[in-house]
Amino acid sequence: MILGFMSEAALAQDTCPNRGQLDDLYCDADGDLVADTPTDPSLLKDPSTLVFAYTPVEDPAVYSNLLQPFIDHLSSCIDRKVVYYSVQSNTAQIEAMRSGRLHIAAFSTGPTAFAVNMAGAVPFASGGSEAGPRGYHLIALVKASSDFHELSDLKDKKVAHTSPSSNSGNLAPRVLFPELGLTPETDYTPMMSGGHDKSILGVMHGDYDMAAVASDVFERMVERGEIQRDDFRILYTSDIFPTNGNVYAHDLTPALQDKIKECFFSYRFSEEEQAELNGEDRYVPVNYKDRWAVVREVAEKSGTPFNKRSYEAQSKREMEKLKKKKAD
Repeated sequence: MILGFMSEAALAQDTCPNRGQLDDLYCDADGDLVADTPTDPSLLKDPSTLVFAYTPVEDPAVYSNLLQPFIDHLSSCIDRKVVYYSVQSNTAQIEAMRSGRLHIAAFSTGPTAFAVNMAGAVPFASGGSEAGPRGYHLIALVKASSDFHELSDLKDKKVAHTSPSSNSGNLAPRVLFPELGLTPETDYTPMMSGGHDKSILGVMHGDYDMAAVASDVFERMVERGEIQRDDFRILYTSDIFPTNGNVYAHDLTPALQDKIKECFFSYRFSEEEQAELNGEDRYVPVNYKDRWAVVREVAEKSGTPFNKRSYEAQSKREMEKLKKKKAD
Protein backbone atom coordinates (compact mmCIF):
# COMPACT_ATOMS: atom_id res chain seq x y z
CA MET A 1 0.00 0.00 0.00
CA ILE A 2 1.35 3.44 -0.92
CA LEU A 3 2.62 5.48 2.01
CA GLY A 4 1.88 2.56 4.27
CA PHE A 5 5.10 2.35 6.24
CA MET A 6 6.91 4.21 9.01
CA SER A 7 10.60 4.55 9.79
CA GLU A 8 12.98 5.49 12.54
CA ALA A 9 13.23 8.89 10.85
CA ALA A 10 9.51 9.46 11.33
CA LEU A 11 9.67 8.49 14.99
CA ALA A 12 12.72 10.69 15.51
CA GLN A 13 10.91 13.69 14.04
CA ASP A 14 7.69 13.49 16.07
CA THR A 15 8.76 16.73 17.75
CA CYS A 16 9.29 18.50 14.43
CA PRO A 17 8.39 22.21 14.86
CA ASN A 18 7.21 22.62 11.25
CA ARG A 19 6.27 20.33 8.40
CA GLY A 20 3.98 22.36 6.16
CA GLN A 21 2.77 19.93 3.48
CA LEU A 22 5.67 17.51 3.97
CA ASP A 23 4.76 13.96 4.87
CA ASP A 24 5.23 12.89 8.51
CA LEU A 25 8.51 11.22 7.62
CA TYR A 26 10.13 14.61 7.11
CA CYS A 27 10.68 17.90 8.88
CA ASP A 28 11.13 21.49 7.66
CA ALA A 29 12.42 23.31 10.72
CA ASP A 30 14.18 25.99 8.64
CA GLY A 31 11.07 26.85 6.60
CA ASP A 32 12.57 26.38 3.12
CA LEU A 33 9.69 24.00 2.18
CA VAL A 34 11.96 20.96 1.65
CA ALA A 35 12.90 18.15 4.02
CA ASP A 36 15.76 18.90 6.38
CA THR A 37 18.87 16.73 6.33
CA PRO A 38 18.69 14.49 9.43
CA THR A 39 20.86 15.67 12.30
CA ASP A 40 21.21 12.12 13.64
CA PRO A 41 24.28 10.59 11.88
CA SER A 42 22.69 7.13 12.07
CA LEU A 43 19.93 8.31 9.70
CA LEU A 44 22.32 9.57 7.01
CA LYS A 45 23.11 7.50 3.91
CA ASP A 46 26.34 7.32 1.93
CA PRO A 47 25.73 4.51 -0.62
CA SER A 48 28.59 3.08 -2.66
CA THR A 49 26.26 2.87 -5.69
CA LEU A 50 23.99 5.77 -6.58
CA VAL A 51 20.78 5.30 -8.53
CA PHE A 52 19.58 8.02 -10.95
CA ALA A 53 16.18 8.15 -12.67
CA TYR A 54 14.81 10.45 -15.36
CA THR A 55 11.16 11.47 -15.51
CA PRO A 56 8.93 8.90 -17.32
CA VAL A 57 9.07 9.32 -21.10
CA GLU A 58 7.38 7.64 -24.04
CA ASP A 59 10.58 5.93 -25.23
CA PRO A 60 12.90 5.30 -22.24
CA ALA A 61 15.64 3.79 -24.43
CA VAL A 62 16.15 7.11 -26.22
CA TYR A 63 16.80 8.98 -23.00
CA SER A 64 18.85 6.17 -21.51
CA ASN A 65 21.27 6.51 -24.42
CA LEU A 66 21.11 10.29 -24.44
CA LEU A 67 21.90 10.53 -20.73
CA GLN A 68 24.70 7.95 -20.67
CA PRO A 69 27.50 10.53 -21.04
CA PHE A 70 26.07 12.42 -18.07
CA ILE A 71 25.79 9.21 -16.02
CA ASP A 72 29.43 8.46 -16.88
CA HIS A 73 30.41 11.97 -15.80
CA LEU A 74 28.61 11.61 -12.47
CA SER A 75 30.24 8.27 -11.80
CA SER A 76 33.71 9.63 -12.53
CA CYS A 77 33.17 12.92 -10.69
CA ILE A 78 31.59 11.43 -7.56
CA ASP A 79 33.98 8.48 -7.71
CA ARG A 80 31.41 5.77 -7.26
CA LYS A 81 29.12 3.71 -9.47
CA VAL A 82 26.00 5.49 -10.80
CA VAL A 83 23.27 3.40 -12.44
CA TYR A 84 20.33 4.59 -14.54
CA TYR A 85 16.88 3.46 -13.39
CA SER A 86 14.08 3.55 -15.96
CA VAL A 87 10.66 4.31 -14.44
CA GLN A 88 7.20 3.80 -15.94
CA SER A 89 5.28 6.35 -13.90
CA ASN A 90 5.68 9.37 -11.65
CA THR A 91 4.40 7.29 -8.73
CA ALA A 92 7.06 4.62 -9.27
CA GLN A 93 9.77 7.28 -9.35
CA ILE A 94 8.53 9.00 -6.20
CA GLU A 95 8.07 5.73 -4.31
CA ALA A 96 11.58 4.63 -5.26
CA MET A 97 13.03 7.76 -3.66
CA ARG A 98 10.74 7.52 -0.67
CA SER A 99 11.86 3.94 0.01
CA GLY A 100 15.54 4.83 -0.29
CA ARG A 101 16.13 2.96 -3.56
CA LEU A 102 16.58 6.17 -5.60
CA HIS A 103 19.16 8.79 -4.70
CA ILE A 104 19.18 11.32 -7.56
CA ALA A 105 16.40 12.07 -10.03
CA ALA A 106 15.02 14.43 -12.64
CA PHE A 107 11.31 15.11 -12.23
CA SER A 108 8.96 17.11 -14.42
CA THR A 109 7.34 20.21 -12.94
CA GLY A 110 4.31 18.94 -11.04
CA PRO A 111 5.81 15.65 -9.83
CA THR A 112 8.79 17.60 -8.46
CA ALA A 113 6.49 19.10 -5.83
CA PHE A 114 4.98 15.71 -4.98
CA ALA A 115 8.50 14.30 -4.67
CA VAL A 116 9.42 17.11 -2.27
CA ASN A 117 6.42 16.52 -0.02
CA MET A 118 6.06 12.73 -0.26
CA ALA A 119 9.63 11.50 -0.79
CA GLY A 120 11.93 14.03 0.86
CA ALA A 121 13.36 15.14 -2.47
CA VAL A 122 15.49 18.29 -2.44
CA PRO A 123 15.48 20.21 -5.78
CA PHE A 124 18.84 21.82 -6.44
CA ALA A 125 19.31 22.11 -10.20
CA SER A 126 17.47 22.64 -13.45
CA GLY A 127 18.53 22.53 -17.06
CA GLY A 128 19.46 25.92 -18.45
CA SER A 129 22.21 28.04 -19.86
CA GLU A 130 24.55 30.83 -18.85
CA ALA A 131 21.47 33.06 -18.67
CA GLY A 132 19.89 30.85 -15.98
CA PRO A 133 17.36 28.02 -15.69
CA ARG A 134 15.09 27.41 -18.66
CA GLY A 135 11.35 27.59 -18.28
CA TYR A 136 8.33 26.74 -20.35
CA HIS A 137 4.82 27.98 -20.97
CA LEU A 138 1.41 26.40 -21.02
CA ILE A 139 0.18 26.75 -24.59
CA ALA A 140 -3.22 25.98 -26.12
CA LEU A 141 -2.74 24.32 -29.51
CA VAL A 142 -5.23 23.88 -32.34
CA LYS A 143 -4.77 22.97 -35.98
CA ALA A 144 -3.90 25.97 -38.11
CA SER A 145 -6.68 24.98 -40.52
CA SER A 146 -9.33 25.00 -37.77
CA ASP A 147 -11.94 27.69 -37.13
CA PHE A 148 -10.83 28.14 -33.52
CA HIS A 149 -9.28 31.53 -32.77
CA GLU A 150 -10.07 32.09 -29.08
CA LEU A 151 -10.26 29.71 -26.15
CA SER A 152 -13.97 30.41 -25.81
CA ASP A 153 -14.43 28.82 -29.26
CA LEU A 154 -13.62 25.43 -27.70
CA LYS A 155 -16.77 25.10 -25.62
CA ASP A 156 -18.24 21.59 -25.96
CA LYS A 157 -15.26 20.53 -28.07
CA LYS A 158 -12.69 17.75 -27.64
CA VAL A 159 -9.92 19.20 -25.48
CA ALA A 160 -6.92 17.16 -24.39
CA HIS A 161 -5.17 17.41 -21.06
CA THR A 162 -2.21 15.12 -20.41
CA SER A 163 -2.34 13.54 -16.93
CA PRO A 164 -3.81 14.50 -13.55
CA SER A 165 -0.46 15.45 -11.98
CA SER A 166 0.84 17.49 -14.92
CA ASN A 167 1.21 21.20 -14.28
CA SER A 168 0.88 22.62 -17.79
CA GLY A 169 -1.03 19.58 -19.04
CA ASN A 170 -3.82 19.71 -16.46
CA LEU A 171 -3.52 21.88 -13.35
CA ALA A 172 -2.62 25.21 -14.97
CA PRO A 173 -5.42 25.04 -17.59
CA ARG A 174 -7.95 24.51 -14.79
CA VAL A 175 -6.77 27.72 -13.12
CA LEU A 176 -5.87 29.91 -16.10
CA PHE A 177 -8.42 29.03 -18.80
CA PRO A 178 -11.59 30.17 -16.96
CA GLU A 179 -10.58 33.83 -16.92
CA LEU A 180 -10.24 33.56 -20.72
CA GLY A 181 -13.73 32.19 -21.23
CA LEU A 182 -13.17 28.44 -21.11
CA THR A 183 -13.78 26.50 -17.91
CA PRO A 184 -12.71 22.84 -17.71
CA GLU A 185 -15.41 20.44 -16.46
CA THR A 186 -18.05 23.10 -17.25
CA ASP A 187 -17.40 24.09 -20.87
CA TYR A 188 -15.67 20.82 -21.77
CA THR A 189 -14.65 17.50 -20.24
CA PRO A 190 -10.85 17.12 -20.27
CA MET A 191 -9.65 14.06 -22.17
CA MET A 192 -6.48 12.64 -20.60
CA SER A 193 -4.09 11.75 -23.42
CA GLY A 194 -1.30 10.32 -21.28
CA GLY A 195 1.42 12.71 -22.45
CA HIS A 196 2.20 16.07 -24.04
CA ASP A 197 3.48 14.43 -27.22
CA LYS A 198 0.31 12.35 -27.45
CA SER A 199 -1.84 15.46 -27.05
CA ILE A 200 0.06 17.29 -29.78
CA LEU A 201 -0.12 14.37 -32.19
CA GLY A 202 -3.79 13.97 -31.29
CA VAL A 203 -4.49 17.53 -32.43
CA MET A 204 -2.51 16.95 -35.61
CA HIS A 205 -4.48 13.79 -36.43
CA GLY A 206 -7.84 15.28 -35.48
CA ASP A 207 -8.42 13.24 -32.32
CA TYR A 208 -8.63 16.47 -30.30
CA ASP A 209 -9.77 19.95 -31.26
CA MET A 210 -7.36 21.58 -28.84
CA ALA A 211 -4.63 20.51 -26.44
CA ALA A 212 -3.11 22.12 -23.36
CA VAL A 213 0.59 21.27 -23.46
CA ALA A 214 4.04 22.44 -22.43
CA SER A 215 5.72 24.71 -24.95
CA ASP A 216 9.10 22.99 -24.59
CA VAL A 217 7.68 19.63 -25.67
CA PHE A 218 6.07 21.30 -28.69
CA GLU A 219 9.35 23.02 -29.63
CA ARG A 220 11.29 19.80 -29.21
CA MET A 221 8.93 17.92 -31.52
CA VAL A 222 9.28 20.68 -34.11
CA GLU A 223 13.07 20.53 -33.88
CA ARG A 224 13.03 16.75 -34.34
CA GLY A 225 10.84 17.09 -37.43
CA GLU A 226 8.00 15.08 -35.89
CA ILE A 227 5.56 17.92 -36.55
CA GLN A 228 5.48 21.11 -38.61
CA ARG A 229 5.04 24.37 -36.72
CA ASP A 230 2.85 25.81 -39.49
CA ASP A 231 0.33 23.00 -38.99
CA PHE A 232 -0.64 24.50 -35.62
CA ARG A 233 -2.02 27.72 -34.18
CA ILE A 234 -1.28 28.77 -30.61
CA LEU A 235 -4.34 30.38 -29.03
CA TYR A 236 -2.81 31.10 -25.64
CA THR A 237 0.60 31.32 -23.98
CA SER A 238 0.95 31.51 -20.19
CA ASP A 239 3.60 33.09 -18.02
CA ILE A 240 6.75 31.01 -17.53
CA PHE A 241 6.96 27.84 -15.40
CA PRO A 242 10.07 25.91 -14.35
CA THR A 243 10.86 23.06 -16.72
CA ASN A 244 12.12 20.38 -14.38
CA GLY A 245 13.67 19.68 -11.05
CA ASN A 246 16.82 17.68 -10.45
CA VAL A 247 16.76 16.44 -6.89
CA TYR A 248 18.71 14.39 -4.39
CA ALA A 249 17.37 12.45 -1.41
CA HIS A 250 17.30 14.55 1.76
CA ASP A 251 19.05 11.91 3.87
CA LEU A 252 22.27 11.67 1.89
CA THR A 253 25.29 12.84 3.85
CA PRO A 254 26.00 16.58 3.52
CA ALA A 255 29.35 15.80 1.90
CA LEU A 256 27.66 13.64 -0.74
CA GLN A 257 24.98 16.27 -1.35
CA ASP A 258 27.70 18.86 -1.97
CA LYS A 259 29.58 16.52 -4.30
CA ILE A 260 26.44 15.77 -6.32
CA LYS A 261 25.81 19.49 -6.78
CA GLU A 262 29.41 20.11 -7.76
CA CYS A 263 29.29 17.35 -10.37
CA PHE A 264 25.98 18.52 -11.85
CA PHE A 265 27.16 22.09 -12.18
CA SER A 266 30.48 21.14 -13.78
CA TYR A 267 28.83 19.16 -16.58
CA ARG A 268 28.33 20.63 -20.05
CA PHE A 269 25.80 19.09 -22.42
CA SER A 270 26.87 17.55 -25.70
CA GLU A 271 25.54 18.91 -29.00
CA GLU A 272 23.15 15.95 -29.14
CA GLU A 273 21.84 16.73 -25.66
CA GLN A 274 21.45 20.41 -26.48
CA ALA A 275 19.50 19.56 -29.63
CA GLU A 276 17.17 17.24 -27.71
CA LEU A 277 16.75 19.59 -24.74
CA ASN A 278 15.94 22.86 -26.52
CA GLY A 279 19.38 24.38 -26.25
CA GLU A 280 20.05 23.66 -22.58
CA ASP A 281 23.80 23.34 -22.16
CA ARG A 282 24.27 22.97 -18.40
CA TYR A 283 22.65 22.51 -15.01
CA VAL A 284 22.09 25.67 -13.00
CA PRO A 285 21.11 26.13 -9.33
CA VAL A 286 17.44 26.53 -8.41
CA ASN A 287 15.61 27.24 -5.19
CA TYR A 288 12.41 25.24 -4.70
CA LYS A 289 10.71 27.77 -2.44
CA ASP A 290 11.02 30.55 -5.03
CA ARG A 291 11.16 28.73 -8.35
CA TRP A 292 8.10 26.55 -7.72
CA ALA A 293 5.98 29.29 -6.13
CA VAL A 294 3.78 29.73 -9.22
CA VAL A 295 3.40 25.95 -9.55
CA ARG A 296 2.25 25.62 -5.96
CA GLU A 297 -0.15 28.54 -6.48
CA VAL A 298 -1.73 26.84 -9.49
CA ALA A 299 -2.04 23.60 -7.55
CA GLU A 300 -3.71 25.28 -4.58
CA LYS A 301 -6.15 27.25 -6.72
CA SER A 302 -7.01 24.19 -8.78
CA GLY A 303 -7.93 22.29 -5.64
CA THR A 304 -5.11 19.79 -6.11
CA PRO A 305 -2.39 20.79 -3.63
CA PHE A 306 0.72 18.66 -3.49
CA ASN A 307 -0.33 16.84 -0.34
CA LYS A 308 -0.78 13.18 0.62
CA ARG A 309 -4.44 13.02 -0.36
CA SER A 310 -3.80 14.36 -3.87
CA TYR A 311 -0.78 12.12 -4.26
CA GLU A 312 -2.64 8.98 -3.30
CA ALA A 313 -5.43 9.84 -5.72
CA GLN A 314 -2.89 10.41 -8.50
CA SER A 315 -1.08 7.17 -7.66
CA LYS A 316 -4.31 5.19 -7.84
CA ARG A 317 -5.08 6.62 -11.28
CA GLU A 318 -1.60 5.86 -12.57
CA MET A 319 -1.70 2.27 -11.33
CA GLU A 320 -5.09 1.72 -12.95
CA LYS A 321 -3.77 3.13 -16.21
CA LEU A 322 -0.70 0.84 -16.12
CA LYS A 323 -2.89 -2.18 -15.40
CA LYS A 324 -5.12 -1.31 -18.34
CA LYS A 325 -2.09 -0.83 -20.59
CA LYS A 326 -0.72 -4.25 -19.64
CA ALA A 327 -4.14 -5.83 -20.15
CA ASP A 328 -4.39 -4.33 -23.62
